[in-house]
Amino acid sequence: MNIEVSTDNIKFFEALSSATRIRILEMLAGGAMNVKEIAGALELSSAIVTRHVQQLEEAGIIKCENASGIRGIQKICNLDLDQAVLFFRPRGKQNSTITHSIPIGLYHSYSITPTCGLSSDTRIIGLLDDPRYFADPEHTKANILWFGSGWVEYRLPNYLLGNQEARYIEISMEICSEAPGYNDNWPSDISFFINGIEIGMWTSPGDFGSSKGVFTPDWWNHGTQHGLLKTLLVSTEGSYMDGIRISDITIGRLGISYGQDIVFRIANSETSGNVGGVTIFGKNFGNYNQDINVTIDYLNKAKA
Repeated sequence: MNIEVSTDNIKFFEALSSATRIRILEMLAGGAMNVKEIAGALELSSAIVTRHVQQLEEAGIIKCENASGIRGIQKICNLDLDQAVLFFRPRGKQNSTITHSIPIGLYHSYSITPTCGLSSDTRIIGLLDDPRYFADPEHTKANILWFGSGWVEYRLPNYLLGNQEARYIEISMEICSEAPGYNDNWPSDISFFINGIEIGMWTSPGDFGSSKGVFTPDWWNHGTQHGLLKTLLVSTEGSYMDGIRISDITIGRLGISYGQDIVFRIANSETSGNVGGVTIFGKNFGNYNQDINVTIDYLNKAKA
């Protein structure tokens, strides 16, 4: 997220002005927690923690969801931001953003090898470890998908007009490796491509199944439970994963222009150093109740 230092964003800065709220963010960096767990760790009452959580949520820093628990409804808190860039100089009012949420089952092309499969939040789609079912019409309903190696490709909408140019594209998703069953120590070199250009690679540390995903359905017993929320950013300066530079590829090299779809590929090649597969989580699975979120920031070009 890009934040201009101005009174328009005062809620964001006020949310970070408390040592207690910073401690809450430090804890949530390790994974989702409910209000009672946070209160216990901080040795504060749930009522006090609820007020702090509400302020962080109003600032857009965390996201909270109600979930059924053993003792009734619990408020589950997750980080909603991995990074924020502060702009001390006004960028002007010519900048705008376009946002999309792409369901993970809406890939348009794929080439994958087992182990593999897809599932909605109510049932497995087709047969496990049979790549043919990635072409099943039901694949559009998938809330989780996984493959041992290969790639899936998404077409991202591009609504830029002829007088606009992209300044950055940001893509966030919950993702991890794919091991048979699960294995928390199962590295996988996952590469990301936009319009056929490799943006960079991130090594997933494992396929996480030792603890239940916050939003993973109770009926799910197929190993993998949750991933890690990763944010890919390609700007005028280069490409970054969670704020860490992964390549020198800039937004200008991607050919994002009027009338052209944006093709996004997630891949784990059989020639990688760590062939550990890919698992992608959508809504109602994992620790983050989201699909593939895309933000394109653009600038209205000056008239000649």
